[in-house]
Amino acid sequence: MATKQKKYHLEIQTHRKNPYGLLRSSYREGGKTLHDTVCRITNLSLEQLRAMQAALQGKTVMKEDFKIINSREYGASYVCHALVKELGLHNVIFSRPSEQWVKCGIAMIVGRLVYAGSKLKLSHCTSYSALWELCGINGNIDVNIHCYNSMDSLFSRQDAIQKKLATKHLSNGSLILYDITSVYMEGEYEYSEIVTYGHNRDKKRGHEQFVIALVCTKEGCPVAVEVFPGNTKDETTVLDKVDEIQKKFGIEKIIFVGDRGMVTQSKYEQLNHDLVKVISALNHGAIQTLCEQVIVQMGMFDEKNIVEVIDGDKRYCLCKNPDMAKKETATRQSLIKKTTVELDKIIESTRKTKYSKSIRVGKVVSRFKVGKFFIFEGTDNNLAYRLDHAKIEQEALLDGCYVIFTDVSQEEMTAVETVANYKSLMNVEQAFRNMKTVQLEVRPVYHKTDDRIKCHVFICMLAYYVMWHMNQRLEPFFDTDGIGPNRKYTFDYVMEILKCIRIQDVEVCGAKSSIISNPTDEQAKILNHLKVNI
Repeated sequence: MATKQKKYHLEIQTHRKNPYGLLRSSYREGGKTLHDTVCRITNLSLEQLRAMQAALQGKTVMKEDFKIINSREYGASYVCHALVKELGLHNVIFSRPSEQWVKCGIAMIVGRLVYAGSKLKLSHCTSYSALWELCGINGNIDVNIHCYNSMDSLFSRQDAIQKKLATKHLSNGSLILYDITSVYMEGEYEYSEIVTYGHNRDKKRGHEQFVIALVCTKEGCPVAVEVFPGNTKDETTVLDKVDEIQKKFGIEKIIFVGDRGMVTQSKYEQLNHDLVKVISALNHGAIQTLCEQVIVQMGMFDEKNIVEVIDGDKRYCLCKNPDMAKKETATRQSLIKKTTVELDKIIESTRKTKYSKSIRVGKVVSRFKVGKFFIFEGTDNNLAYRLDHAKIEQEALLDGCYVIFTDVSQEEMTAVETVANYKSLMNVEQAFRNMKTVQLEVRPVYHKTDDRIKCHVFICMLAYYVMWHMNQRLEPFFDTDGIGPNRKYTFDYVMEILKCIRIQDVEVCGAKSSIISNPTDEQAKILNHLKVNI
């Protein structure tokens, strides 16, 4: 039997008590004959092995005698599992990785990368995937025992696991990225205290939600995640998270990088500035306050250079983005136009409604959030408005302007480095994007209790930890693909290519065995970059 240029034969070994066969391939390369062992065949009698040997030699085998009984996904699961082991994540989870719940936890982490979906779906994948088998779990998978019970054990170890990850990736004086996002929910969650209404960052109005806070290294490697109630505000988590990083993770000094609005003036004053340094951005209101105090002037914002202003212990880095300026101008004009259209409808209306015109106007202004640019006069019967052009012009001066502030000294960090470190928050946003919508798909959340919801998010974070390391290794491979709409390779594409490496159960003349398909040239390149051999 021949496949491409390789010829397969069965070599029978009889030097042990029970004979066994080695299915090998022979091929010519560089003028030499080379051999590869494909698989080992056991539990057959010597007669059966000889019959199989003869069949492979073409003496008795017919096409119908060679059957592929089953074919399952192998490559993607194998690669992710191998990286979990290489990264030492199995030992981080628990010091005795041979425990069943640890194996099941790894299966759920790898399963999140390869398949996503519910835990019930994952427990049913044994017929088309070798995932559970690779993780050391054989036989039937029970969703309650192998998934839910293992989640409970994994969740009880979250603090210990995150402390180990922080010890591994963070050090004293490290730059720590921190941001939060919301995940909206569908359905009823009567047994949950964290699923509630709040400011939805995905603009999914009318949905309950919970809030995720993520801690990453400067490069974007996740080290900790926490789940808060859905009505949690950005700034309310800062003090607790800084304290947690220092106490739980054993890091005395940190440089905390948070998004604008997260480190408010009141929160900033409560921090211990000897141990905690901050890099953040000011919102428009805070920038206007600086201008009024003559600390900053509008003419200082430059599109090419970073202008630094020092006020006591604080340093302000002034920047201007022309593209963002155009976008902010267009957005404001659009919102003002929409508000004007709705206001005209209300004022010109003669229809009696449940609410007065003033209340209806208030709802419109609240919806579009540009009420500060309108001046209202009169009463319900004679209501009028006009635009405050002076305020609009004043606001337009700030379009595209942003201010990064820090209390890190110039000796420790230049203005350019400060701005670059703030912009590294994009790494956290990338993490949220991958966790929420792209690869790992936090939503939909099929769990109804708080601990299970929190553990589900924790599993997604650990899966992203593996994914982040995979992307680091694949970066040179992606760079060869160029940029733009014609770009071929993405993480999703790589995973789909790896899924095409199959493990096949075959039967030849009644003898059964399993064969793993040989990687194609494309798969071999990917495996080479990931430093994994199959």
